Amino acid sequence: MIPRLKEKYDNEIRAALTEKFGFENPHQVPKIEKIIVNMGVGSAVGEKKHLEDAVNALTLIAGQKPVVTKARKSIANFRLREGQGIGCKVTLRRARMYEFLDRLVSIALPRVRDFRGISRTAFDGQGNYSLGLTEYNIFPELNPDKFTRIQGMNICIVTSAESNDVGLELLTGFGMPFRAADMVEAS
Repeated sequence: MIPRLKEKYDNEIRAALTEKFGFENPHQVPKIEKIIVNMGVGSAVGEKKHLEDAVNALTLIAGQKPVVTKARKSIANFRLREGQGIGCKVTLRRARMYEFLDRLVSIALPRVRDFRGISRTAFDGQGNYSLGLTEYNIFPELNPDKFTRIQGMNICIVTSAESNDVGLELLTGFGMPFRAADMVEAS
């Protein structure tokens, strides 16, 4: 089964990008390469269960088991030891990537309290986009009774676009709810 956003990319978004930016070679047309979801769990230093909860939640959200990230060096003030688990991350590609993006855009982001759109300025200069969520309970896969602790996450969408303008147009085609341009200038 082909994900809905993959079909949309193949049938609509590629043609629109080619027409707007004048790409001559079909391999020049930008695409989403991967999505990285990262959760830093600073409280895991004192309470191991917090890291286990984050791993379980990220497994349900992403549909695959995350990698536990470990501290690179010891920091005495934070009671942190080298090699101690302090977070988890998952890299999504192909069908899982499109399914996650579909759930993020159509279900999760509209559930954010006082949501007015995501920032247009969070591109890195190469067409990649990063956003942070303050709580992971906006995803419908999670049972709010089981996951009561509030934990945030970072989502990085890596594209093959070479500029922010092309990356913005690509993600807009996928339905990312960016803030209106006049709201960006006012803030």
